[in-house]
Amino acid sequence: MKSLHRPNFLATAFVLSLGALASTASQAGEVYGQVGLPGVGLGYAHPISPSFTVRGDFVTLGSHEKTTTESGIHYAGKLKASRVGLFGDWFPFGGVFRLTGGVTSNNFKLELDASGAGGTLEVGGTTYITNANDGLNVQVEFPKTTPYVGIGWGHQASTGLRFAADLGASLGRATVTAVGRGQLANPGAQADIDRELAELRDGVGKIRALPQISVSIGYSF
Repeated sequence: MKSLHRPNFLATAFVLSLGALASTASQAGEVYGQVGLPGVGLGYAHPISPSFTVRGDFVTLGSHEKTTTESGIHYAGKLKASRVGLFGDWFPFGGVFRLTGGVTSNNFKLELDASGAGGTLEVGGTTYITNANDGLNVQVEFPKTTPYVGIGWGHQASTGLRFAADLGASLGRATVTAVGRGQLANPGAQADIDRELAELRDGVGKIRALPQISVSIGYSF
């Protein structure tokens, strides 16, 4: 599994790009905060012309964990959700309405872990009587880099207090992987794990985008 602590190229490019825009472009830049899906965050928009703005932001839902024990099985869930985005906004009619395209660097990951302690665990239609060494770890992860398309209102060239809204999506398909422990790591259990994964992929495979529905407020200097 790839480390989540390695340097993120897109995030670095985001910071460098914003610094270059702030120091060289003549249009007034806008700092804004946003809330909605996929989280809360901060961003910077810089008009290049009255009809085009470049923009970047960071949004997050943070990290969340929840554990429970049922019938001798310990279930632990972990969710991480954040992303960095670089966007171009085009105002085709000269007003506040815009078309938006860009790219997002994502850290959206759900981890589910079931550990046995004498209970029964059903995997792929087979029931296993477990002990403390048995378990199954399932990870659902959205692609690291995805294109973004959407529509929106606001972030055009102006000054003072600004309001904006976005409706769009990062386009990609999540992957599902699983690793067994104890008796679930034996070769004979792999067919059951594969059947379990096939069922999970049937559900996750229908999700081909992460939506963005957000509003923001900012100030243009």
